[in-house]
Amino acid sequence: LCRIRNIGIMAHIDAGKTTTTERMLYYSGYIRTLGDVDDGDTVTDFMVQERERGITIQSAAVTFDWKDYRINLIDTPGHVDFTVEVERCLRVLDGAVAVFDASAGVEAQTLTVWRQADKHQIPRICFLNKMDKNRASFTYAVESIKQKLKTKPLLLQLPIGEAKTFRGLVDIVTKEQIIWKPTTDLDDGKNFEQKLLLEADDPNLFQEVQDARNTLIEQIADLDDEFAELVLGDYSENFDLIPADKLQSAIRRVTLAQKAVPVVCGSALKNKGVQPLLDAITMYLPAPNERSYEFLQWYKDDLCALAFKVLHDKCRGPLVFVRVYSGSLKPQSAVYNINKSCTERMSRLLLPFADQQIEIPSLMPGNIAVTVGLKQSATGDTIVSSKASAVAAARRAGRDAGGEKRSTSDVDNLLLAGVEIPDPVFFCTIEPPSMAKQQDLDNALSCLQREDPSLKVKLDPDTGQTILCGMGELHIEIIHDRIKREYGIETYLGPLQIAYRESILNAAQTTDTLDKTVGDKRHFVTAELEVKPRLGERATTKPVVKYAASVIEVLPKELQGAIENGITNSCIQGPLLGFPVQDIDVTVQSLMVHPDTSHTMISACVSRCMQKALKKAGIQILEPLMNLEITVSEDHLSAALADLAQRRGSVQEIQTRQDNRVVVAVVPLAETMGYSTVLRSLTSGSATFTLELASYQALNSQEQSALLQRRMGLV
Repeated sequence: LCRIRNIGIMAHIDAGKTTTTERMLYYSGYIRTLGDVDDGDTVTDFMVQERERGITIQSAAVTFDWKDYRINLIDTPGHVDFTVEVERCLRVLDGAVAVFDASAGVEAQTLTVWRQADKHQIPRICFLNKMDKNRASFTYAVESIKQKLKTKPLLLQLPIGEAKTFRGLVDIVTKEQIIWKPTTDLDDGKNFEQKLLLEADDPNLFQEVQDARNTLIEQIADLDDEFAELVLGDYSENFDLIPADKLQSAIRRVTLAQKAVPVVCGSALKNKGVQPLLDAITMYLPAPNERSYEFLQWYKDDLCALAFKVLHDKCRGPLVFVRVYSGSLKPQSAVYNINKSCTERMSRLLLPFADQQIEIPSLMPGNIAVTVGLKQSATGDTIVSSKASAVAAARRAGRDAGGEKRSTSDVDNLLLAGVEIPDPVFFCTIEPPSMAKQQDLDNALSCLQREDPSLKVKLDPDTGQTILCGMGELHIEIIHDRIKREYGIETYLGPLQIAYRESILNAAQTTDTLDKTVGDKRHFVTAELEVKPRLGERATTKPVVKYAASVIEVLPKELQGAIENGITNSCIQGPLLGFPVQDIDVTVQSLMVHPDTSHTMISACVSRCMQKALKKAGIQILEPLMNLEITVSEDHLSAALADLAQRRGSVQEIQTRQDNRVVVAVVPLAETMGYSTVLRSLTSGSATFTLELASYQALNSQEQSALLQRRMGLV
């Protein structure tokens, strides 16, 4: 167990996550040739869309060995549209490597993923990538980590040369210099020389390393008492004599306690500094048994695993990624899913290697693998060996909680915390090319929803359209592309049709007579109705029907249904644009009916009378308003507010939350089209927002006439 490392690679867009992963695989001997993101032949970006765009969309899991450590590595995406991917991977990892672009330091998305890792309390290492880039600055990057991420960086390496002259690095802990001397252009960086740095080689560098080492020792002594005693006791005169292994174990303790983060540097594209990064991963990041999970004590040696991701394979059906916390998994075994409370049979166990898999006979705790044959399981489900073991664990948990009697149905506290899924912010409609394909599209969408929990699909009851809700424009675009590629359905994305409502301005009264002879029956109805606007708190689309005192005495019960039917039918489609009419009171003032008249005729007459009354009363259009909450940093606040003003938004209040401002506003739904993209470009990706339907509000006369012209196709 102590030789396993589950780690993730997280960073801002284009900091070099995928390239770093590729190099790690190469040096550990798992691939023979070096892939490149720009050529689209890396191992972990295997989807067609990823290769075309040169970005990571799905997180990919890879397993490899490095110096008899087994490393399960997950490469995560950097785009803000795919935060759920990062979230659900961090959920099952023990440690993480944060990759930084040395010329840019901490960027917007770095902050987001860093906060996610804080939430799951994951120890991390920082890797300053792109040291060979122009304007790369080691000191600037370290400063920005200190300032923006509010953590203590521990420098474990110093670069030799910066930007164009970057050729190697010095390990501060062991005082060795590691230099890559490329012999040819195609050098893969496997050969490097490692030797002790002597004062004679480079006096300035030697002095720098001495100072850096002393600073490091002081930093760690501040954070770790055990190490402080050692320093003050045995080595108080001369810090140079402190052995490297003592220093390393102290760094490890500080990292696991998340008091500070070790910083290493290199350039993945130029194949420099990746091997020392792998050493740092095995040396300073935790093994699965060093993370304490409180639920483990109840399961003892029973199986307990978390499904954290689902992929659909053309041949094998759904592949479910699981992380085993305790017990072991074997193929051909039945497992019990607590969340769905059903038993499932697992046919095979595979070790993930991006898009290829290797079959394995069993899986030990602490590992990550792919299972075939689980039909129901989705992201965030807890899997145990049987219902009995879940109940037994519940009993143990009950005993620990103070021995009070609790029913065995109390399985909730055994669930591993699932994955939090943010609310969607981007909406559009999706339509199949023909009705015949509707079934296939529904299938495709339900498969994609299982794979990607941040995609929501719903039917709009007002317009009857299928609505896709996602995390951003890029997200929806990728989904559209995948439906076309993987399911062969050419769909159309359109803007949301906005469900307006209609209401009346004034009260009005009308009468209507229907006199028809059909066959030998004479149908004769005269109705008089009064409509008036309803002043209620809550909006209702159902009209409230009342009867005048004179009517109620003579009206037979069975006719009431016919009258109400007629009134409701005429409210489903308003007279102006055909939207539902809401908030009206209808009073039936008088009704004369010839004995032979059928119910349908009564409904028809009432309905016609109602339409007349609505037209006479004057129709007003209401539009949906959304509650909008934007979290934005101080320096981008004015840009966001200016944009809101253009969108007919009204700001309710501005609150302060830590270093950010939270703007609470109300905005018409019609103005929020493509808002996520605009907001991200205004605030360089640092703002987030949530939207929910608040209420309906009347349009003013200019907006109403503009809408009418648009609807009639005059504009």
